[in-house]
Amino acid sequence: MPELSTLVREMAWPLAILIAWMAGEVAFRWVRLSRISIYGLTGFLLAGPQFGLLPSSLEPEIFLLAHIAFGLILFEAGYRFNLRWLRTNPWLGLTCLAEASLTFGAVYLLAIAFDTAHLTALLLASISMATSPATVLRVINEQCGSGQVSERLIHLAVLNSVFAIIVFKVVVGLLVFHTSENIWDATSTSLLLLLLSALTGIIFGLLIPILLRWLGRATHDATLAFAIAVIALVALAHALKLSPVLATLTFGLTARHRRIVMSQTQRNFGPLGDLLAVFLFVFIAATLEWDVVVAGLGFGLLLVLTRALAKLTGVLLFANLSGISLYKGLLLGIALGPFAAFVILVLEQTRYLGINLFDQLAPLAAAALVMEILGPLLTQGTLVLAHEVQIRRGD
Repeated sequence: MPELSTLVREMAWPLAILIAWMAGEVAFRWVRLSRISIYGLTGFLLAGPQFGLLPSSLEPEIFLLAHIAFGLILFEAGYRFNLRWLRTNPWLGLTCLAEASLTFGAVYLLAIAFDTAHLTALLLASISMATSPATVLRVINEQCGSGQVSERLIHLAVLNSVFAIIVFKVVVGLLVFHTSENIWDATSTSLLLLLLSALTGIIFGLLIPILLRWLGRATHDATLAFAIAVIALVALAHALKLSPVLATLTFGLTARHRRIVMSQTQRNFGPLGDLLAVFLFVFIAATLEWDVVVAGLGFGLLLVLTRALAKLTGVLLFANLSGISLYKGLLLGIALGPFAAFVILVLEQTRYLGINLFDQLAPLAAAALVMEILGPLLTQGTLVLAHEVQIRRGD
């Protein structure tokens, strides 16, 4: 018989997932709180000094599994992204460019005002541009959301993530330049890796539909094929030290425009996607260390407020021009709040690549925790106020 401590250690993640799932179901059924917020809160508490159930050091396999869970949601987000909509309504793209640029500038100035180092301020500003497609898509699917706010939210979240990952990688390249003293090598390597990440996703997006047509499955349920492909793509990106975020987004985008039809029942990738989503949002919060969050709490709260105002301003500037009312523009700007999942996984990948930015970005850890819990609730609330929620019977 194994010792109790060994048993608890080996059962830590299964127990955490079970506890988070039960807490999420209770909160959703009784008071209609977003499950994702409860998953995050549970993960943070179980990893904190109060309980200490989850290990402080993350094994590579756990990190890879989190990226697979994230990749499944990003694939779906990319699949739901309609390039033709951007061509017919270019104001939507300008809206994203405005709110992302305002966010970058506002957070950078805030960081400089707090005597933050120049490169650290750039890192904070670049990563703050993001809106997590994983969080907003899970909330939209959980609430059966559909309408102007829901669809624009998905598109802006995807564009925000692409902008953020490009700018962040360039800034990381500048950080490497301080040690290598070759700015071209540092930045060109980062951009080349991003290009290879996107190219890998495009190749998967071209090959998998061809394979499905050859097997005669193109008009049938292709959920399993896409799930396996996403797992393989994330593992490949992980091994080659590419960006799983960009790879899975471009995979979904390419698959959509190869005219592979995904039915309504395939959203969230079924029970597999639901299970991995619980794990993902527990993992996100569990990576945040209690003392780091406390140390950066004051600055982190100001970062959350500054980021929210910048995004809201950018959306309202182009609301009428892009075809929505100021009221729905207000709701859309608020709904862009979630960014914790994107932030943590991108920072974890940089640590995996040998660059530890967590100690430099304590305010971001605090901001990520706040938005991990409040972000899904804000998104849920905006969908309700926009009258785009359809609660399914039996949920």
